[in-house]
Amino acid sequence: MPQPKLASFPAIRGALRFYQIASVITGVGLLLLCAEMILKYTPLAVEVFAGGSGGLLWLAPVVPGPEGELLSTGDGLNLSLGILIVHGWFYVVYLFACFRIWSLMRWPFWRFLLLACGGIVPLLSFFMETRVARDVKAYLVRRERDAAASESIPATEGTR
Repeated sequence: MPQPKLASFPAIRGALRFYQIASVITGVGLLLLCAEMILKYTPLAVEVFAGGSGGLLWLAPVVPGPEGELLSTGDGLNLSLGILIVHGWFYVVYLFACFRIWSLMRWPFWRFLLLACGGIVPLLSFFMETRVARDVKAYLVRRERDAAASESIPATEGTR
């Protein structure tokens, strides 16, 4: 399998930092989304709202509609819907961050799929972020050390 070129190491460090930030934001968003789903689709049957008739932050019940869908009864800013939309769009950013680190590191495709799962499996993005950061940093240090060692070995002259 081809290895990243030494010249791409600054780009890899930048991609790693971007991946780490995107991973944490995506993980937090996914946890909020899971909490929202529990509130809405369990017997609690409520959504979170900001403003409106309930005050600064409040829970409004959801009721079944004519075709079985759940209809919101709250007014104001629907934070439950906002969490859903923000996580969905930020997952696209997270996938870009995964693709960038994956392509720069020249990893096999299965590793990209594993990275992508971090945005859909709760808590996985936090574990993946830690593992990927440790692996990439160790790889870069090892390759730079090997390159420095090979440069310090003088070229041997021809045999006499």
